[in-house]
Amino acid sequence: MPKLDITSQERSALRAAAHPLRPVVLIGDRGLTESVLKEIDLNLKAHQLIKVRVAGDERDARSAMLETICETLSCANVHHLGKTLIIYRPDPDAKTRVLAAPTETPTRAVRKPSEPHTPKKLAATGQTRTRRDEKARRALARDSARDTGDTGFESRPPRERAAARNTTARGAAAPRIPRRRAGSALSLRAGLRRTRD
Repeated sequence: MPKLDITSQERSALRAAAHPLRPVVLIGDRGLTESVLKEIDLNLKAHQLIKVRVAGDERDARSAMLETICETLSCANVHHLGKTLIIYRPDPDAKTRVLAAPTETPTRAVRKPSEPHTPKKLAATGQTRTRRDEKARRALARDSARDTGDTGFESRPPRERAAARNTTARGAAAPRIPRRRAGSALSLRAGLRRTRD
């Protein structure tokens, strides 16, 4: 039977698809026998893409085995890496194919670098959001909070919320105490370990 030829793009895709696979056939000290070829044929019918592990130390012998397997079973040599051989033979009757072409456009959003980022939920509804719109929305919320006298703690930006938390009852800003990392030289000195409220 003739050996199956594949393109370099197909070979690259098959190598990527075979990466997580484990060897399903092990060729031992007896070498390539009829029973081993039959087992490889059964696994090719079941999986289309398989890994075969060879026990021999000679690279030339492994290459000869790979050529024999490909000629005998009319399959394609995808890759030969060390003692592992990756072999592919398409099954025309199979419902799932290893190299399935994408039928629809990818879900990844394609935008120009100058375009602003729009979250997926907004993009799904057809809306767009820009940084300018977001700044205007925050400024409007702050102005409305000032007009109504509401503190609007939740509508404030994160920095303003942190500043509001650090104020004392008289309205003056509380002194900022620097936080220390656990295990630093400052935290190990005596008297500096205090629990925060």
